[in-house]
Order: sequence, then C-alpha cells, then structure tokens
Amino acid sequence: MPEQHDGTPPAATAATTARLGRRRLLRAGLGAGGALAAGRLLPAGPARAATPFAPAPPTAPAAPTLTARAARAVRPAAPGSTAAQPWPDWTRYARIADGTFNEPADMQGYVDALKAQNVSVIELDTLLSNWLTDAEFAAHMADVKTFTGLAHAAGLKVVMYYPSLELISPGGEKGRSFYKDDHGKDWVQRDLAGKPNVFYGSVVVWVDPGDESVWLSPHSPWRDYYLRRIKGVAATGVDGIWPDVPIYFDGVLTWCDASSWGAAAFKADTGLALPRAADFTDPVFRRYVEWRHRSLLGFQLDIAAAGRSVNPDLVTFVETVSMDYRYATSIGLDGGYLRTAEGAVSQVWEVDILGNYDGMRHATATDWTCLISMYKYARAASGAKPAWAFSYGWQADDASLVMSQLIAAGCNPYEVRTPFKNDTVDAAMRARMYAFVRANQAKLYDPVSAARVGVYHSAPSRDYVAPGEGNGMYANAKAPAGIADWWGGDDPQMSCAALPWLGEFRGTVKALVYAQVPFDTVPSPGLVAADLARFQVLLLPNLQAVSDAEATVLRGFVAAGGTVVITGPAPTALDELGGRRAEFALSDVLGLRRADPLPASRRNSYGSGSCWYLKALPGLSYLSNTDQASADQLLAAVRQSAPPAVTLTGDRRIFLDARRLGGDTVVHLVNFTNFGDAPADFRTTPVNCTLSYALPAGAVVTAVTVASPDGTDPAPRPVPYTVTTGTVGVPLTVVQYSVVTISASAA
Repeated sequence: MPEQHDGTPPAATAATTARLGRRRLLRAGLGAGGALAAGRLLPAGPARAATPFAPAPPTAPAAPTLTARAARAVRPAAPGSTAAQPWPDWTRYARIADGTFNEPADMQGYVDALKAQNVSVIELDTLLSNWLTDAEFAAHMADVKTFTGLAHAAGLKVVMYYPSLELISPGGEKGRSFYKDDHGKDWVQRDLAGKPNVFYGSVVVWVDPGDESVWLSPHSPWRDYYLRRIKGVAATGVDGIWPDVPIYFDGVLTWCDASSWGAAAFKADTGLALPRAADFTDPVFRRYVEWRHRSLLGFQLDIAAAGRSVNPDLVTFVETVSMDYRYATSIGLDGGYLRTAEGAVSQVWEVDILGNYDGMRHATATDWTCLISMYKYARAASGAKPAWAFSYGWQADDASLVMSQLIAAGCNPYEVRTPFKNDTVDAAMRARMYAFVRANQAKLYDPVSAARVGVYHSAPSRDYVAPGEGNGMYANAKAPAGIADWWGGDDPQMSCAALPWLGEFRGTVKALVYAQVPFDTVPSPGLVAADLARFQVLLLPNLQAVSDAEATVLRGFVAAGGTVVITGPAPTALDELGGRRAEFALSDVLGLRRADPLPASRRNSYGSGSCWYLKALPGLSYLSNTDQASADQLLAAVRQSAPPAVTLTGDRRIFLDARRLGGDTVVHLVNFTNFGDAPADFRTTPVNCTLSYALPAGAVVTAVTVASPDGTDPAPRPVPYTVTTGTVGVPLTVVQYSVVTISASAA
C-alpha cells in the first residue's frame, strides 16, 4: 500500500534503490523498471486533474506561449526548407575530449595534457550542472573565459558543457535546494499522474548521495532562465555550446511533461487536453508521444539561437542519448528531428556500450552489428552536419575498436572511459587514434557515400508498432558470467529481438553488414525526394506507420525507377500517429489492398520501378538466427538492382563501407571477427582478406594505399594490387581498422 506524503519527494535509500550507471540509465532507460523505480522513489501524488501542479510565480504569465521559433519547430517542417549551413573545418575534423579545472592554477596543465593527446576540441565540463546563484555563475564565467583564452593560445577549441533540463543541488536532500527553496517545485517536469520529476542521490552515478536532481519543464519559465545563462556562456568566447540531454527524463518517472506548463503548451499546439494515462490505444496519448519530439526540437533550436545572438560564429552540439532504438519514444528526444534544422546546431551522440564496467569486451557479433547500426544512424540523423559521437571503452584494445567503428561510420570521436565522461581509457591509445584522425582527416570526413542501398528508419513505426517495455539497445540482455552492471539488466524484454519493428530494422542492418554491402540509414523526419536520389534500392523494414507526405516521396522514388523492399504483416497500414488507415498508404506501389488476404510475398511493378513485399519478418529472423534463407529474402533485390562495386573475400565479420573523394574510392574495413554467437573474452586477431573493386569503364588505377591507426605510423602507405578484366584486387591483413584508398583516373 503506498505510503502517504505531502507532495515532497522522499530521499532514495540503499534499501529501496540500486545505484545505476548513467550510461545504462540514460540511454538504455529503465523500461519496465522505470515504473518500478518511480513507485519506489516517489509515492503516488494527487490526480492531475484535481490540482494545478506548477502554479506560475506571480510575475509569470498564467498561460505560457511558445516563442515564434519554437512554435515553428513543433510543426512539421516544410519539405526542402533547409538552407545549406557552412560548418567550420574545426567542427568537421574534431577530435574531442573532456576537460575541466579545479582552480585557475590547474588550467594550463589540463590544456597542455589534452594537446599532447592530439585533442583538437575540449568539452569543458565544470560547475554548470549545479544550482548556482547569478553571482556564482558570473564569477565562474570569468574563469571559463580565462580557460578559453589558454586553449585558444594552444590552438584548441572549447565547447562548453551545460545540462539543459537537469539541475543538481549539492547537499539538497537535507539542505537548501532548487526544488525546495527556489522555483524548482513550480518549474519541475511532472508525469501524467502529477508526480514531480525530482530525486535524491544513489539513483544514478552522477548524483552523489545527499544531492538533489530536479528535471525542469522546457515549457516553464526555466526556458528563459536557461537561455539567459546560455547567452552568458556565449559571451566568454567559447567556440560552442554543448547542451546535455534535453529530455523528459524517465529514470524515476515516465511520460513527463504533464506539468501545467506542458499541458498549456500541448493545448496551444494541438487543441487537446493532456491524456490521463499512458495508453497507446488512445489517439490523444499517441499525439502526446509525437508532440514531445517536436517540443524538444523547439527547445534545442532556441538554445542555438540564444548563443548565436551573442556570438554569430557559435556552434551548438546537443548531447543526444537516443539512437535508433526505442528510447526516443519514452524520453521524447528524437535526434532525427534536428537533421534538417537550420543553423549551426547538430548532435553529440551518446552511443552506449554493453557494460558500464566492461565496455564491449563481451559482445556477441550480433551486438556488434547493433553498435554499427547506432553509429550509422548517428551519421545519417545529423544529415550534412558534423556528427560527433561518444567513443566508450573499458581497456585500450576494446576502446580503440569501438572508436574505429565510429570513425568508419563517419562520426567524430569523443573518447571517454565508461561509465563516466571525464577521463580517457588510456592516454597513449587516445593519442595514437587521434593522430590517425588528424593525419587522414580529409579522407575520413570529406568524401561522399558510395552506398546505393538505403535502410529506412521510421520514427513513427518505432513509436507505435507493438510498443513494449524494452528499448532494444542491444540483442543480448543477459549479462555474461561475472559481469556486473549490464545494459539489459538480465531482462529479455530489453532485447531488440523482443521488439518487432526494431528487431526487423536491426536484422536488416545485420544482413547488410554480413553481406558486406555498403548502405546508409535514411531517417524519416523531414524526408524529401532528394534524400533518396542517390539510392537504387531502399529497404523498408516492417514499415507500418507512415505519413501521407512520406508515402508521396516513397511512391515517387519507385515511380522514377527505384526498388523498395517492404516487410511485415501490415505494410503502411498506420498513419504517422499510429492510427489505423482504411487503406494501405502505398497500396498502389504494393499492388495490394487491405481488404484482400496478404500473400507471403509479392513483386509489383510501379512506374519505372518495383516493389518487393515480404509478409514475414526476415530481418528479425536473421537477427536471432543468422539464417542465410532470411538474408537471401532480404537481399535478393539488392543483388539484382544494386550489386556493390566494392566486395570483400574473407570473414563476413569485417564491416565494409565505401565513399568517394574525387577520383578516389575510400574503403573502410573494421575487423570484428573476435566476436561470435556467444559472449567470450575480448581479443584482437588479425584477419586476411581480399578487397575487389570494379573499375568504372575507361578508368585506370594510379595508386592503392592503406592507412591504419593500429601501428605507429598513421600515414597512408602503398600496397600491392592486381588488375584483372577491369577489377582491382587488393590482398590485405586487417588488425582492427584499415582505410584503403583506390585512386583511379580516366584512361
């Protein structure tokens, strides 16, 4: 029976909650455990309808309205409205590391140490997580200005870390706190039952025992409070802002923000009252799920605009914890929504690993393909902008392999030791890997993708198709023997194999990785025809929820000669808010009507293109069983319509990606052959393979080089090759990561 309380959250104790790692909590989420934790930490409050939970301060408006920018942001973006944004080279070639200082005397030492590790951008993380008075904030900004000057003198850039919706009050459990003694109680996020999103230490690793963590509503006056301080940070001369996780935090409560501020914003945007419970059969709740994505997009855009109002050259990189899996649904932050946003605003992607204190050392090969999927999604969801990403590790060898995959996907590395973010796994490893990035930066970040195959990531299908308790970050949710603090908490519901939409998506990615077919992810938010123009085949795994605008773009792709492969039992049967359609959105493309029995498979011509339909979920089958029959079903259209120009002979557990830079073809190879079907101790085993490249008609090879971070010299070196009937053959030994460049010119 719930205990009675007066509305003030009780402290969490060791008897009621375990101390959870931030990396497990903030990106794996709590899933089913979230509701349990909420019940343990915050006994039930009064019903939302009975009490106004966040009364405005006397000077605040009774009904907050969105800024013009935010109001635009929470509505669907106009197709093709994004202007090209020039990004400075330092952002595109960034090599990032955490930096801080305890006293001004420490500053120079930190700058010198990071420069020696070949770091080019310092993420400065100091006191801004904490509740500071205006005077304390101003005094600290003076120190930040000093640090920034020292970094600039050393040739380094500074991006200031600043949590966007969380505020920590040191000692706030028993002492003064922002929630109890300032505006926190008025501005806090609340769940659908009205409980406040605030807790005390011992729940997560970054909130010390005795401290208070309160998560604020972006619709409350906190928004202006935070934006004023963003302007103060921008005035110090830093080069960028790093807002941390603008989310509806679900560590102790779920489905925030149902504060009076959130209710007013939802009403203003949709004309609807908030739903009373989390019920995916309720169209109002489904609207609330999607509205949270757009409302957080508006907040991110306002942060970037506030900084640039002080310094027009300022860039913003939003720390984004939600990847391709289902966590975006529960916390609201969908990284794909920012892809087409105007202005110098992109993401730092928190790509998580399996074990807080083990990294990827006990991954399965399928888990590794999940990691590949996340990095590929990160690169795609940032669009044409730089995509910075966390590179977590536990020891130097697993850390360097994770970073290799990150770089191969086209992201910029932010190297840290799990589960925190303030230290390197190994300074020598970081220096070696970053030296490789510096020596090859143009080759790594300037090319364009050579992939002719796309995998469609449907945000509404992720949100609305068979919603469950898990988030699906990886496949293996059960911790290996002797490994503590595993991402899935030994709950099989957490596995991507337990989620029909995500399992089909991840299995499709796995099939392409194992077939060594270069591919790119295609995020659905803001989709326009230009996003698909370079593809010949587009895979649409278990695509059920789709807007009319998306359907028009997809239909046009097929009509113009493209091939689509749609899988699943309800192809385009839902609208973008998860509502049932009377007819399939792509009925004409499929050659199928909803009223008719669905065939096991069907191939239909439409315009100049074709649609291959499979009723089953072969991707999900391949994810779980690695059965060749399922892969053959998925990839038959790829082999027929878009056979890759670059192929590999050797172990299928070598990731292959290909890009073009002028007359060069740049091929990335990452060796994950040390992973198998079951978790095993980490090792690195060099593998032999042969790379083949079908030359364009009339082209001749002028050089073949290989660069790798695995040795002491990161510079490209010539390697032997053969040319037989227009195909270049390159025998290789890959340790962890090799970048092969095939240079060709017209005969």
